[in-house]
Amino acid sequence: MSDPSKTTPAVDAMREDWAVVDPLMGGTKAMRAAGTALLPKWPKEEDDAYKARLKLSTLYPAYSETVVNMTGRVFAEPIDIGEEVPDSIKELAENIDRQGNNLQVWAQDVFSKGLSHGLCYVLAEYPRAEGIKTRADEKAAGVRPYAVIIRPEQVLGWKSEGGDGEQMLTMFRYIESVEEADPDNIFMTKAVDQIRVLEPGKWSVYRQKDGANGKKVWTLHQEGVTSLAIIPLATFYTKRTGFMTATPALMELAHLNVKHWQSQSDQDNILHIARVPLLVAINAGEVQSEDGQTKPWSMTIGTSQATSMGPDGDLKYVEHTGKAIEAGRQSLLDLQDQMRVAGAKLLERDSAGTKTATQADEEAAQDNSPLETMAGRLEDCIDQVFQLFALWLGEKSGGNVKVNGNFDADFYPEVTLPFLTSMANGGRLSNETLFNEAKRRRVLSDDLTWEEERDRIESQGPALGSL
Repeated sequence: MSDPSKTTPAVDAMREDWAVVDPLMGGTKAMRAAGTALLPKWPKEEDDAYKARLKLSTLYPAYSETVVNMTGRVFAEPIDIGEEVPDSIKELAENIDRQGNNLQVWAQDVFSKGLSHGLCYVLAEYPRAEGIKTRADEKAAGVRPYAVIIRPEQVLGWKSEGGDGEQMLTMFRYIESVEEADPDNIFMTKAVDQIRVLEPGKWSVYRQKDGANGKKVWTLHQEGVTSLAIIPLATFYTKRTGFMTATPALMELAHLNVKHWQSQSDQDNILHIARVPLLVAINAGEVQSEDGQTKPWSMTIGTSQATSMGPDGDLKYVEHTGKAIEAGRQSLLDLQDQMRVAGAKLLERDSAGTKTATQADEEAAQDNSPLETMAGRLEDCIDQVFQLFALWLGEKSGGNVKVNGNFDADFYPEVTLPFLTSMANGGRLSNETLFNEAKRRRVLSDDLTWEEERDRIESQGPALGSL
């Protein structure tokens, strides 16, 4: 029996990586929810002890913060919409997803998801409308194409056909959740899961219903046709592995972050143990119980308690030497340095070595950093979405866009700015360039301009050091 919910092997392979990435992007709460998958139990560790350790574990968010920071670099400047983009599509770009997000905001979501998971899918959707016959009718009814982000974890599978290195998508399946009115409560809505199947020129939706044997089965709920002979889907890749497949570009950073999560849990646990000294009773002897049995001597410790012992008895507190604690602390610091380097590799330009023509075409340019190459792929994805909009609207072309980011490996301001300042003081760098470099490193506000700041400097008189 056909089951639309069954995932393909290609999706299953990618989900193995996403099982690591998703909790890292979700933060401490998501990492705790992953349980033993990312924080294994120790040998002979009791369930209660493990749950207590898991509850106290916290995540150092290196992976998610790197995704956020690198996304910010790509969108350091507004996206340029080319003059050849039709006015009808420029208008759509102001609310590209029909949820109030313009192209700049929406594209950041696409890039962030693509960077964290390796790829992101975008559907150029067109709403169903009854009785629409002309473009004027469409405009009057507010019917228009819009972009829908299909998250990687929603995808179930696809089919394609073709040869000679060219493949055409013939089927695409993904799961989605839609809000519907709750028949039992007029003030509430309910979320309904459904599977959408797209094919060239048609679509269908499946929902779960009770089967003959009492089990839930996926059955056809709706279907319809479209005016396009293709599936209106664009795919944004950051580290492509094949047709419709990819692996997270920062996967090694993800593994390091998980290792840090586990090591941090160990460190917190040993600190908890080391901070509580153990009281040891030496030669305490034995006492006789009421039933005549002898048992080891015991006592109650407290500020209002007194303890007596025999002449050979002794009480001592035993504390941890701290060597393991310091070793664990250093290990965590080393991991943080390794994660910093792994994230910064997206800014390293690879100009060494000879590449084939295919490699050069894939990477856009030999001296591009990986992040700059990814920005170029985002441009291609947006261009594809605009072209799909053009098909829906009957335009000849969708035009092109340009993503303007900051792809320079300027490292830390506290390291590079003193060097630039010394160059300016030595007359080998202009004050205006120094000002712009400080802005580029986000040390100065973007609202400041050199012309205004220069006027302020001149109006305040000579510096004290020059008197």
